Amino acid sequence: QVQLVESGGGLVQPGGSLRLSCAASGFPLDYHAIGWFRQAPGKEREGVSCISVSDGSTQYADSVKGRFTVSRDNAKNTVYLQMNSLKPEDTAVYYCAARIGDLVLFANWYDYWGQGTQVTVSS
Repeated sequence: QVQLVESGGGLVQPGGSLRLSCAASGFPLDYHAIGWFRQAPGKEREGVSCISVSDGSTQYADSVKGRFTVSRDNAKNTVYLQMNSLKPEDTAVYYCAARIGDLVLFANWYDYWGQGTQVTVSS
């Protein structure tokens, strides 16, 4: 059974950091692209970042460039999203998703989704 499980969300003050994890089971991550998306209340789901598990190439949304870093640990079948210099506008439910193919930040192109983890940036 294909499963993606996110963890690491929580409450953090502006300027703080969090690291999200996305653990995959039921399938190897090889040949997959893993994307991170977020959805705030009343807003559409937004692509944040994605990584090619095979070669490590990455993409980032302009809103997070220079603050977020995506990485992977193939041995652990896990992808991470390091989030630094967090802002209140980063508050959302964060999801990871998987697809076989090129790096894209379009949610509709992803086949498997995790359940999401809440990130709240507030003082």
